[in-house]
Amino acid sequence: MSLARIDQLVSIVIPCFNAEPYIEDCLDHLYEQTYPNIEIIIVDDASTDRSADRTQLWQARRRFPRFTLLRLPRNVGFSGSLTAGLFTARGEYIANHDADDYSHPERISKQVEFLINHPQISVVGTNYMAFEDSDILKKTPSNWLSYGEDIPKRYALGDHCVSHPTILFRGSVFDRLGGLTRNMNGAEDYEFIAKCVSHGIQVDNLRETLYYYRSHSAQRSREFY
Repeated sequence: MSLARIDQLVSIVIPCFNAEPYIEDCLDHLYEQTYPNIEIIIVDDASTDRSADRTQLWQARRRFPRFTLLRLPRNVGFSGSLTAGLFTARGEYIANHDADDYSHPERISKQVEFLINHPQISVVGTNYMAFEDSDILKKTPSNWLSYGEDIPKRYALGDHCVSHPTILFRGSVFDRLGGLTRNMNGAEDYEFIAKCVSHGIQVDNLRETLYYYRSHSAQRSREFY
């Protein structure tokens, strides 16, 4: 039996592995969110740098009201660390976030508003822009997302059109389907969205850019793409 969820609370889950140069910037942007009812859950996946120390220093300075740092005793990988955070989340809504990216201040409020106004939809992503760590002022818009009825059609063809770190979803989705599959390395994000679609859970994207994806030499995605 899942624990009772807290009405209107958004749990932001951030898996973190060796993100020392970026984690404080990520958290600073979350601190500026206009949505008033947020908990932040950092899952440090046995980092070998000072990511956890930086996180603790940030919390000591900011004193965010609802804040959890979960330090795993050994490295379990992206899907394992994210799923550990999802089990910790108590919010009516859950938002994904990568430790080296940042969100627009109105990201959470606009996604929650969308789900309130569209009760038939349970998962909503956003448009995003990518930027190089060496040039944060030069941002490139995404060109592969889809919207509305096109989303299930593309997943039915094995395609991908929702950016995983941008999604906010009802906690009931996790209570029903669980977290990410751990026996596939590199496509866990795709698999989670595809699993939602295949179970009849409606998914959509906001066309507005509300997330900023940092491209750098140490990021996990370069191992696979």
